[in-house]
Amino acid sequence: MERKRLGVGFIGAGFIGNFHIRSWVGVRDADILGIVDKHPERAEEAAALVRRMRLGEARTFSTIADMVADPGIDAIWILSPNFTRLEVMEEIVGAVESGRGELIGVTCEKPLGRNAAEARRMLELARKANLLDGYLENQVFSPAVVRGKEILWARGAATAGRPYLARAAEEHSGPHMPWFWEGELQGGGVLNDMMCHSVEEARYMLTPPGAAREVITPVKVTAYTDCLKWQIPHYAKILADNSGGKTDYLNRPAEDFAHSLIEYRGEDGEKLIVETTTSWCYVGAGLRLSLELLGPEYALQINTLDTGLKVFFSREVKGSQGEDLVEKQNAEMGLMPVVGSEETEYGYIDENRHMVRAFLDGKRPEENFSDGVNVTELLMTAYMSAEQERTIAFPPPGLETYVPAVARGEWNPRRGR
Repeated sequence: MERKRLGVGFIGAGFIGNFHIRSWVGVRDADILGIVDKHPERAEEAAALVRRMRLGEARTFSTIADMVADPGIDAIWILSPNFTRLEVMEEIVGAVESGRGELIGVTCEKPLGRNAAEARRMLELARKANLLDGYLENQVFSPAVVRGKEILWARGAATAGRPYLARAAEEHSGPHMPWFWEGELQGGGVLNDMMCHSVEEARYMLTPPGAAREVITPVKVTAYTDCLKWQIPHYAKILADNSGGKTDYLNRPAEDFAHSLIEYRGEDGEKLIVETTTSWCYVGAGLRLSLELLGPEYALQINTLDTGLKVFFSREVKGSQGEDLVEKQNAEMGLMPVVGSEETEYGYIDENRHMVRAFLDGKRPEENFSDGVNVTELLMTAYMSAEQERTIAFPPPGLETYVPAVARGEWNPRRGR
């Protein structure tokens, strides 16, 4: 019998979990029914938000296995921190294989793993438990990205030839939580945290509509990383204070700036270029996502801070700090852009609609764990390139076991200065 609705459980009720909850207002045929979080009070707050927004009769569970065992839960969204995801996936699969519950599928936020080995293990576990898998890369579902790709390929590429250069950037003034700044917990710095978005978004734009991502093949990677702002003593002290002294950017920094250039070969052997830039040291109005796609006779440009809605507050208007205008907001006065619906603009609504529909139809989502593995492999190659200060042919030897120096706590660009 065809399944009519999907019961969904969330693992993780922090910043990204709340983003997904708010996006659910645009998701049909699915209810959020369960929340698990290591902080019970945060799980209760998230469940209350779900019920208040009428997105499902969510309740909290004390363990992942208990939530998997609930017959109303059909799929799990893994939204917990990077350093927990493999352990979470193992618990989900263990509960399924032991017969405690049945699931259709599982999704996981980006990045899929802190290194190639973790990402591949996530994919292996999904296959082992016969679960459909979805990789939560929201930016490839952004309406501007999706519509822009449709138009350029239908009009530009069809008459003048395929696009050959994609540039993508994600920049803001730094993550919310202290663990993001810790290379060993997060898996790296800004390259791992945000270039996962840019690499996949650019790869998506260069892939012909309806084609598998594998039709374009990465052949070499050149990358650069540095810590430009957050090793300055004043700013390193801010991080130390915010983490109770745990985050030590004078001695154990992570990169706050990263740039990469990935060369691909297209389906007919033509050269394609992906150029990405990510930063935790951009101090503008707030989070800035930008994308360019260039072809022989056309160009596409997206900048999320170039909004249709802007507000101005004079210096006489004083208020508390917040993020009510734009994510990673850096000011409360002056001329400010306002993102009307971040859940829509950044792709969360369409991403979750796609995952739900695929699971209900019994199909693997178009953005899946295989894509998450591919992205992680490219990011690890970028770290290799930055560490060795040279271009690296893809795939490089040793990729399966490689862990970046920053994730080992052994990277410090100011050492010896």
